[in-house]
Amino acid sequence: MTAATLAARASLSIEVKHSRFLALAAPVTTPEEALAFIAEVGDPAATHNCWAYRIGAQYRFNDDGEPAGTAGRPILAAIDGQGYDQVVVVVTRWYGGIKLGAGGLVRAYGGCAAECLRCAERRELVRYSELELAFPFEDTGAVHAALSAHGAEKDQERYSAEGVRMLVRLPESQVDALKAQLRDATRNRVRLEQPGRAPSP
Repeated sequence: MTAATLAARASLSIEVKHSRFLALAAPVTTPEEALAFIAEVGDPAATHNCWAYRIGAQYRFNDDGEPAGTAGRPILAAIDGQGYDQVVVVVTRWYGGIKLGAGGLVRAYGGCAAECLRCAERRELVRYSELELAFPFEDTGAVHAALSAHGAEKDQERYSAEGVRMLVRLPESQVDALKAQLRDATRNRVRLEQPGRAPSP
């Protein structure tokens, strides 16, 4: 499944045995942004404001007073299960007087979060790669044409007696095609290195 984030904020409300659950979700690119959203939408008058976020390899979740493992972790599992990244979800509960038990809480929190994300509008996350190119001056025109054809952006350009060194960023899906075009257009005079990969904001 291709990683996706939310196209916009989303919300969904359900009722389980008189307890009301409200899921609020948003796209985020940093943990600070996620925590700011949690602070913004949490209701101090509610019984619990449980949450989770996933931003690449970084994630956190919080049960906010519910029994351990019954709220935050199921919300995170809903984010991962729906194939989302760079997303935060807060599920607020107003207690209705009937205890749900551990299994009921897991189903309520996880189900509310999953349904909210399932109904939300998705935006595909494009994965980016960085490439470092080194080439002689006479190939500059061919290199620029290849970069333009494959949606690559120049980040840095340095000149020396040997020629040009350039750092570029482009969608991961375009890397092989760019390499092939550079090889054919310059008779393999462009040296390529791949310093790292980065997800798009």
